[in-house]
Amino acid sequence: MDSAFEGTPRYYGLCAIGGMLSAGTTHLAITPFDVLKVNMQVHPIKYYSISSCFTTILREQGPSALWRGWAGKFFGYGAQGGCRFGLYEYFKGFYSNIMGDCNRSVVYFVSSASAEVFANIALCPFEAVKVRVQAQPCFAKGLFDGFPKLYASEGTQGFYRGLIPLWGRNLPFAVVMFSTFEHSVDLLYRKVVKKRKEDCSITQQLGVTCLAGYAAGSVGSLISNPADNIVASLYNRKADSLMLAIRKIGLTNLFTRSLPIRILLVGPSITMQWLFYDTIKVIGGLPTSGEVVTDSGRSKVG
Repeated sequence: MDSAFEGTPRYYGLCAIGGMLSAGTTHLAITPFDVLKVNMQVHPIKYYSISSCFTTILREQGPSALWRGWAGKFFGYGAQGGCRFGLYEYFKGFYSNIMGDCNRSVVYFVSSASAEVFANIALCPFEAVKVRVQAQPCFAKGLFDGFPKLYASEGTQGFYRGLIPLWGRNLPFAVVMFSTFEHSVDLLYRKVVKKRKEDCSITQQLGVTCLAGYAAGSVGSLISNPADNIVASLYNRKADSLMLAIRKIGLTNLFTRSLPIRILLVGPSITMQWLFYDTIKVIGGLPTSGEVVTDSGRSKVG
């Protein structure tokens, strides 16, 4: 790749497109698991396990119910992914120029947090409709009739009722995900592969991307699970405020409710996102993601 290409609007545009396509398609693919997760969060007594939730929904609502909310997943998380990955690359370059190479962990932290603020503003309206469609079968058929129905009943506030807990879920997740990914890539090349990144084949580089992506998704899901339960409760009017939602769910349940299925859901999902994202970057003439520290400092590798 021409080094002059880095840091240009075209560079960030390609990263945003890659993030949009990778996030949108992977979230679309896991819609059935998300339906199970949301229903277990909103109706924990009725759906007390993954198997009971799956069989009950199939029996009462039919197989099509497992794909409820697919449009919200595709378009909402596509918008989030475009902002998350594209703005992360932008902010990483911006903060690196200010802080230098000696503050890599801080750069990853502030870059991912800055990008995620905007990413969740883009996601929030889609998430509001999606969660209701999945947990309330009579609310709407999908995204396109759900949007006007939600606006008519709750106004603009209804679309952003869960923005703060959404930030509470996704800001820690994004910070942990990007930081874990970056440090995992660095560790894998230096300690496991023991080759310079540019000396590895594209297949080897994408293999490192998958391993680092799985680590990033698994660790991130543990950190963000409490806020994920709060988001589902607020959007389905199980509670009218953040503190009431916490009290109704219970401190222990905040961390444990739907955690197994969330780990099952998020780890592979984030792995596929990183794989698709880096594949799109390679096709577009960009390097795979992640920085590798060399003896002379940071290696600029994406």
